[in-house]
Amino acid sequence: MPDRLFRDRRDAGQVLAGLLEHYHGDPQVVVLGLPRGGVPVAYEIAAALDVPLDAFLVRKLGVPGREELAMGAIAGGGVVVLDDDVIRGLELSPDAVRQRAEHEGRELARQDQVYREGRPTPHREGRTVILVDDGLATGASMRAAVQAVRRLQPARVVVAVPAAPESTCRELSALVNEVVCATTPSPFFAVGASYWDFVQVTEEEVRDLLRAASRARPAGPGSRIPAGAALIRFEAVPVEEGVPGDQALFDLVGDARFVLIGEASHGTHEFYAARARMTRRLIEDKGFCAVAVEADWPDAYRVNRYVRGHGDDETAEESLRGFERFPVWMWRNAVVLDFVGWLREYNSRARADPAKAGFYGLDLYSLYRSIREVIAYLDRVDPAAAARARERYACFDHHGEDDPQAYGFQAAFGAGETCEQEVVDQLVDLERHALDYARRDGRLAADEVFDTEQNARTVRDAAQYYRAMFSERVSSWNLRDRHMTATLEALAEHLSRRRAEPAKIVVWAHNSHLGDARATEAVIRGELNVGRLVRERYPGQCRLLGFTTYTGTVTAADDWGGPAKRKWIRPALGDSVEELFHEAGEKEFMVSFGSAPRTADMLRSARLERAIGVIYRPETERQSHYFRARVSDQFDAVIHIDETRALEPLERTARWDEGEVPETYPFAV
Repeated sequence: MPDRLFRDRRDAGQVLAGLLEHYHGDPQVVVLGLPRGGVPVAYEIAAALDVPLDAFLVRKLGVPGREELAMGAIAGGGVVVLDDDVIRGLELSPDAVRQRAEHEGRELARQDQVYREGRPTPHREGRTVILVDDGLATGASMRAAVQAVRRLQPARVVVAVPAAPESTCRELSALVNEVVCATTPSPFFAVGASYWDFVQVTEEEVRDLLRAASRARPAGPGSRIPAGAALIRFEAVPVEEGVPGDQALFDLVGDARFVLIGEASHGTHEFYAARARMTRRLIEDKGFCAVAVEADWPDAYRVNRYVRGHGDDETAEESLRGFERFPVWMWRNAVVLDFVGWLREYNSRARADPAKAGFYGLDLYSLYRSIREVIAYLDRVDPAAAARARERYACFDHHGEDDPQAYGFQAAFGAGETCEQEVVDQLVDLERHALDYARRDGRLAADEVFDTEQNARTVRDAAQYYRAMFSERVSSWNLRDRHMTATLEALAEHLSRRRAEPAKIVVWAHNSHLGDARATEAVIRGELNVGRLVRERYPGQCRLLGFTTYTGTVTAADDWGGPAKRKWIRPALGDSVEELFHEAGEKEFMVSFGSAPRTADMLRSARLERAIGVIYRPETERQSHYFRARVSDQFDAVIHIDETRALEPLERTARWDEGEVPETYPFAV
């Protein structure tokens, strides 16, 4: 799958049309595309908004002998915009600049005849002019267009582009009434980097689009039909409480070894409950033997011991007490409690230990807890090795008790040891003696050795992660998802050896980790995730399933480390996949893209998608919780539940019970 956000210019135009919906049907609006690449984008906008389309000619002024480098631009009406830094830096003479401007001016006149074919120029005075291009780099061509349009005395000037550097969008906002940049990749490499198909637009294509726009305008708003919503209703699969019937579920899963089930928030009851019910069916009827969750390894392994009939915990609630780190409700909640109890009961009926299903964590935040687990194990089986481990891990003692962020900050800025060599040496030492430990440690030796090795790997990766937190966000995100994927692979290998057959595993994590990052704007930032890595490493052997909701309540905090609150979720924004699903008019449904080809094709256009983690900030919802994605490339299937309710923590507080009043609450009754 290409690492791009927009399929082509048409797709980009449809995205921009959604962002410009407030201009739909306005008789005072005209859309002007900058040839050549901007015209296909502008055509889609004009068609969707039901407004006139025309071309506005602008030519880049390339440096003589280095035409790919712009020293400015020229627009209709003789407006010239120059980049003084380029001209001075290359010591270009006024004559060279003038000659280039004259040459491009003649080309503008020729293009005007080719494109317009004698048609009159649309009236622009006193109107809202939307200037459109397929993307901006320096913005020189667009600035020239803005200056030229200003001479025609429009009422408003709007600039709309699919992709541009944030700095360019900010500079343009000082020149026009409104700037709409669908995406602002950082770092920005090139306009074409945001497209799957970025072939050069020909003059013939520009002419044909302008000709088509002049002959037939779309029908007015009275005849508009929400075709996308109707298509979804036709191809959707019914679900009950978020769970498809067995046949639909098993058809989706097929013979996959890995089923990754996401969530659009870390605090929605329906996501957790439906995921748990589907996982039960996969364990009972499809031979899945493990659940790997977005949780720290030692905390989840305590649950694993309980559900497999080992360890010291007597109840499911006790086994969940290891989850003490914020956000506690993410795993200490009523749904997970019920599932852990069911898993213990299911395993009690298994005839042999390898046939039991386990519960495992994939995350890496447990730096100090994993250190304690490694030392505790070695104290039991090899006191001398435990002494060596204490000496190596003592490196972390200088950074504060149980404060991995303090370690990361000091190590990242040279104020303390990195402990990098120590954690590697300890892992190598443990791996060297693993076979011997397995032989001497009794019936559960292989599992306990694997647990200890994984804790040692977690210490190594967590130390690197906490250092990266203070250097580069993308680096720390990628480290974390690489670790989760490596943990999943190691777990699959371990369970396959124990069962003497390929292990089948269900993964629970947020949509942002499990949906393929290549189909979201995260790829422009250089981010990868578990969904992408698993698809690449196990082609055809994995399924990615996401959840969405339109509105309801959610358990979340205002800030990191804050108390759990029951918060109201605002209705989804326009141009979002959640709003499109809401328009389908169904309470809940599943779209399985392998059996819904037309819906899949429609959802390969980039739309907004909402993601709520453990924090929900409705006052900055667009910036904090939305990103663009091609949903049918991101997932194999999506389950939509139109209205959802908050996940119930095991430790309910008065603030959670009180909840949050929706913004539409009637204050006067």
